[in-house]
Amino acid sequence: MNVQIFIPCFIDQLYPETAFNMVKVLEKAGCNVLYNKNQTCCGQPAFNAGFWEESKEVCTKFINDFKGADYIVAPSASCVGFIRNYYPKLFDNSSLHNKVIQTGDRIFEFSEFLIKVLAIDRFGATLEGKATYHDSCAGLRECKIKKEPRRLLKNVKGLEIVEMEDVETCCGFGGTFAVKFEPISAAMADQKVNHALATGAKYIISTDQSCLMHLDGYIKHKGYNLQTLHIADVLANGW
Repeated sequence: MNVQIFIPCFIDQLYPETAFNMVKVLEKAGCNVLYNKNQTCCGQPAFNAGFWEESKEVCTKFINDFKGADYIVAPSASCVGFIRNYYPKLFDNSSLHNKVIQTGDRIFEFSEFLIKVLAIDRFGATLEGKATYHDSCAGLRECKIKKEPRRLLKNVKGLEIVEMEDVETCCGFGGTFAVKFEPISAAMADQKVNHALATGAKYIISTDQSCLMHLDGYIKHKGYNLQTLHIADVLANGW
């Protein structure tokens, strides 16, 4: 199976190891992983900032970069959710409408792809300790991902998953929201981190590195003993 990977901007610049770990897991699952070096952004930052026409230019490039019939997999429910739910609105009744629908049908968040398409939930991963899982807003509400990552984590040897209180509540990142409304964003991060700490977990895991980046900044500022991990990093661990 050919799989094209889309690597979001912040993972490319700040967390490249997560992208490599996603490739590692996909290849172990038997996928032929393809990477288009011309790929850039999905267009979400400009769209969320209100620059819809500028965003449309970036989105058009994405559609052309990922044309074809291959599956597209990304380690970010945020980007996948944007492509699925907002590309059709941007390109409604346009010449690209059908390509947009086809692209939305082919793109998957990493954990969702492993379970729904490949039907594989064990990779021989090991990680000792207790962890709690954070449902990102995009993963839960835009991609409807809930059981998939938990099923994968359940099969990680040595890992105990415990649910935190208000697990479906936002972490406070929200892209530019964290910049424009810093006090509110920090308060939301404080609530999320304290709920995670209350479980006794050593790790907080998610499908979205953007949420984890936000939480990790708060954790380090406070000096808490809590480590953030993307699910791709967990599934690639120990083998």
